[in-house]
Amino acid sequence: MDSKPSVLVLGGGPDAEREVSLVSSRAVASALQHAGHAVNYQVIDRPTIQEMSLWAGEVVFPVLDGGWGEGGPLQDLLEQLGRPFVGCRAKAARTAMDKMATKLIASQQGVPTAAACVFNPADEGCPLGEMPVVMKPVHEGSSVGVHICRTMPQWQDAVRATRDDMKRHPDRVYMVERGVLGARELTVGVLGIATDRLGCEALDPIEIKPSVEFYDYEAKYKRDDTVYVTDPPLPEGVKGRVQTWAKTMFEAIGCQHLARVDFLLDREGGVWLLEVNTMPGFTDHSLLPMAAAHRGRAMPALCSSLVSLAAGLRR
Repeated sequence: MDSKPSVLVLGGGPDAEREVSLVSSRAVASALQHAGHAVNYQVIDRPTIQEMSLWAGEVVFPVLDGGWGEGGPLQDLLEQLGRPFVGCRAKAARTAMDKMATKLIASQQGVPTAAACVFNPADEGCPLGEMPVVMKPVHEGSSVGVHICRTMPQWQDAVRATRDDMKRHPDRVYMVERGVLGARELTVGVLGIATDRLGCEALDPIEIKPSVEFYDYEAKYKRDDTVYVTDPPLPEGVKGRVQTWAKTMFEAIGCQHLARVDFLLDREGGVWLLEVNTMPGFTDHSLLPMAAAHRGRAMPALCSSLVSLAAGLRR
């Protein structure tokens, strides 16, 4: 394999975030072409391993989000295919997509995270007692299905909406998390291979300042009034803590090549892990490319370096 391996870029998928995936995957394909790679771009739904085996590309770059595309099933197929691919293996993908499992690992690693439990739709009262709490799916991303509850009427509305959603999607599981509201939202990109002798690299934090109540799907991908501050001023020691904890979670989950780790910073200076995203977006609003650009790595260089990691050219 030469220094510019050909790449099979996959976009789309069957998950709720399909449209975001299409935008991100097109951006990745364009960046790789600018970097000198031959690119085969495929829009997929749920392809079989036989279908994928016919598509050209020495390295696979799956730019998908959601339970199927990012949470293990696609990674199972890619592992069976036997081609190197960008992103973590299936076991790590399943773990990171499971927000409750991620919280358990965080607690084992000494990374603070807010109390949470699985939601039982038969229950009326809030299992965590007092407000505020956040209701959200355990296995979805991009703030799909998130409800912020500051009052009991808001909790009751969230319960009704969640019950209806669970009827439409019987396999969907929801969780209730203690709210850290009024906090600053920070995200840290991580690049590399956790088990490599060179280790993994935590990029500079980015602070997210949505103009709406919280950083929902609209604020992430459609609105132009969300403010992003790269390497923002933070209380003493916070930057180092979030970077260290981001690498800790990357390594403990077994991530590879890239991830984005999200945190909340409360008014007292406490930091709380939210979740780990193993295939961050590559849209013009996306944060990992933004953090990499701050370090001098534009999209073509970033995407090409991820392909090289997957191909084993920089081990």
